[in-house]
Amino acid sequence: MQSPTRKKILEIFTNKQNEFVSGEELAKLLGCSRTAVWKHIEELRKEGFQLEALRKKGYRIIDTKDRVSENEIQLGLKTKKLGCTIYYVESIDSTQKLAHSLVQDGCPEGTIVVAEEQLNGRGRLARTWFSPKYSGIWMSVILRPTLPPKMSPQFTLIAAIAVVQAIAENTTLHPEIKWPNDILINGKKVSGILTELQADSDKVHAIIIGIGINVNQKQFPDELKQIATSLFIESGKETKRSHLIQAILEKIETYYQIYMEKGFAPLKLLWESYAVSIGKDIIAHTLNGDIIGKAIGITDEGVLKLEDQDEKVHLIYSADIEIQS
Repeated sequence: MQSPTRKKILEIFTNKQNEFVSGEELAKLLGCSRTAVWKHIEELRKEGFQLEALRKKGYRIIDTKDRVSENEIQLGLKTKKLGCTIYYVESIDSTQKLAHSLVQDGCPEGTIVVAEEQLNGRGRLARTWFSPKYSGIWMSVILRPTLPPKMSPQFTLIAAIAVVQAIAENTTLHPEIKWPNDILINGKKVSGILTELQADSDKVHAIIIGIGINVNQKQFPDELKQIATSLFIESGKETKRSHLIQAILEKIETYYQIYMEKGFAPLKLLWESYAVSIGKDIIAHTLNGDIIGKAIGITDEGVLKLEDQDEKVHLIYSADIEIQS
């Protein structure tokens, strides 16, 4: 976590919107000496921020490297809770694992864990996630809604809407959602979402949403080339990861508030508008066997509705979905 002073400096630069801020003004606003201000500025430079310094004018941030540190994410972040507390690590086995530990330690709602690299990233059904350094977004978002545990799967759908919209707004691409947790571009997986719980039988203590996005990878291992892609591969352009994270956090916060006030129903049509499988013939691979039919939508609770050849509608709560060609 960053120091409160460093966080305050970034808030000042954000509010000034590319204007110069004098060392004297910074010292006054921060309640510290100009020497201390200079030290903080130098620390930001070491982290990758490019700061312009002019005599009689002061400092301003003109550019940053593509890192996903707490400073990068919080510079310009427009949320009330999400991302206000950030745990940033260069390399970690899994952001989900650290997030679970932070929940047990009482971290506030809106805390996120973000890493430059995951050594053992996790997807659904204990699958691993290819998470190389400085190329993607590997993060976990901690929410603490007052809800029964049975409502938690809907947060995967909420996060999917946020990720799709953030990608669309930060690139020229048109991602789609494959129920329940995959984001596809041109039929290949670019992002996955893993929602986990800490809860009692009747009460959620925390929902931990893990989000992995292939952003600037140029290539994949042979075993993944046919099923995985990245924003760079699809668009030919690099995407600034910190800006994408900001957009995701802002949208999750917006839809989280709507959900807590009105439930999932207002978000259902929005989710379905991005769904690649709706109206398609699919195979649902469930624990009790395969079900073949047409995906006709989701319920207000986010459960997939599948109509078989006998016009019987099956409610699919958990499955791997295969879209028929």
